[in-house]
Amino acid sequence: MIATTQEEIEHLRMSGKILSDVLTALAGLVRAGTTTAALDLAAEKIIRERGGVPAFLNYKPSGAKHPFPAALCVSVNDQVVHSIPSEETILKSGDIVSLDLGVNYQGFFSDSAITVCVGECDEAGKKLINATREALAAGLATIRHGAHVGDVGAAVAAVAARNKLGVVEELGGHALGKAVHEKPFIGNVGTAGQGEELVEGHVLAIEPIFAEGLGDIVLDADGWTYRTCDRSRAAHFEQTILVTKTGIEILTPF
Repeated sequence: MIATTQEEIEHLRMSGKILSDVLTALAGLVRAGTTTAALDLAAEKIIRERGGVPAFLNYKPSGAKHPFPAALCVSVNDQVVHSIPSEETILKSGDIVSLDLGVNYQGFFSDSAITVCVGECDEAGKKLINATREALAAGLATIRHGAHVGDVGAAVAAVAARNKLGVVEELGGHALGKAVHEKPFIGNVGTAGQGEELVEGHVLAIEPIFAEGLGDIVLDADGWTYRTCDRSRAAHFEQTILVTKTGIEILTPF
């Protein structure tokens, strides 16, 4: 969406604050022995206590065989995105865990993701996580009124290349605001100066996704979970932002 009123912006800010607070709390709950289902239950509880609604719960986009059955996506190691929480998935030391969450507050949506390690990561895992977070910052730095979608993708891809990591090209960022996913798609590869022009008021989710391998993905039988084809580990960071005249306002800070 393109936010045009102060009321819209305030609702978006509240949606983003709820989401940021929940992700911060969830990161503190990630530890060995915790199930991904327990993280999902905590996410939904906190969102509702804060006056929000889980945006992913029962979400059914075009092409999906069934709605997403949880509030939180918890993707572990070679799971890239959209993994369904389960009592059977128990986190262990060294796991790389991506937490992806959406919030609906008064009909205004925010979307954010972080990747954390259970306990201490190996050096390759630290590199993967740090580079993906660096790519988010690089992509955000390109955005202002008059920038283009391709500017974001070019900046993100440059970080991947510098760190010899694969980009998950099929997935990426998007506009949002009145729905959890809106057009345009904002790829993690691109050509600077190309693609749709971004304007003041645009609400966008920027989300680089890197893998230690090639970045090619496959969909699991559950219809939601994407994994890397080569079973390499993946990391994912995402923030919702508002485009301003001179840059951006981050609505989901972490």
